[in-house]
Amino acid sequence: MTIEIVDPAAAGPVEAPAASADRRRRRRAIAMMCAATLCFAGIDTSAKLLSGVLPSVEVVWARYLAAAIFGLIAVQPLSRPAVLRSRRPLMQIGRSMLLLVATLANFLALRQLQLAETSTINFLSPLFVVLLAGPLLGEWPGRARLGAVAIGFAAILLALRPGTSAFQPVAGIAIAGVLVGAGYPLLTRVLARSDPSETTLAWTPIAGVALLTPLLPLLWVTPPNLATLAIIAAMGVFAGLGHWLLILAHHRAPAPILAPFAYTQLIWMIGSGLLVFGDAPSGSILLGAGVVIGCGLYLIWRERGKAPAR
Repeated sequence: MTIEIVDPAAAGPVEAPAASADRRRRRRAIAMMCAATLCFAGIDTSAKLLSGVLPSVEVVWARYLAAAIFGLIAVQPLSRPAVLRSRRPLMQIGRSMLLLVATLANFLALRQLQLAETSTINFLSPLFVVLLAGPLLGEWPGRARLGAVAIGFAAILLALRPGTSAFQPVAGIAIAGVLVGAGYPLLTRVLARSDPSETTLAWTPIAGVALLTPLLPLLWVTPPNLATLAIIAAMGVFAGLGHWLLILAHHRAPAPILAPFAYTQLIWMIGSGLLVFGDAPSGSILLGAGVVIGCGLYLIWRERGKAPAR
């Protein structure tokens, strides 16, 4: 009988269970991030549909009210009142206000820009998130991820074409909103360390409801039909579900890993603009989208093929 001796070193390194579980957790977080971007595309599509019949402030208020109702149903505060108690309430309010300002700017821009154009502008946010996550959160991106985000940013500039007639002045409002909103995912990540995801979900729409409700008597326009009410309800579901997925994703993975996958929203926005509004994207947008998608696929491959550093 021959006894075969196997050299453990020759068999290659065995992945530790903790590292394998971490990889699976990060993959689930990436999937949640991509699903959240699909919901965010639904928000913008609904807002653009409503922009022709309702004032922007009323549309934003309706979006936050519906999201608040969705969030309260999801977290069930009557049976679990402790879910509304935050360990960092001021940060929760600040995060909610950042989202409100960014939403107002985006909805104003949607009145004149195509969905693909506003989405392209919004993709400036992941660049700021990745760059700021290091000094603010201690989550420093590696060279590969930082390079992929930089390439995606260059592709966005190509699609937006600043300096040409295609660049509309209202894009400045959208860019300003992105600058403000870049702090929203960073605070989401910070709050993930202290508050449960259900608590953050319940606090997300508080600024929109509290600050915009007093303005309604000055701007109110009654929704003309049931279809408009249905779009408002759908927008609220998209908002509540999308931000819940975003919160859950940040509970499972660092911000620099998730930020580049926000680019997948461009796919949904181009498709929605074409199917719902008949807005065919320009060649520059398609080219920029192709580069962005390529960066995202590269990051997916890297996340699947390489165990995260301990």
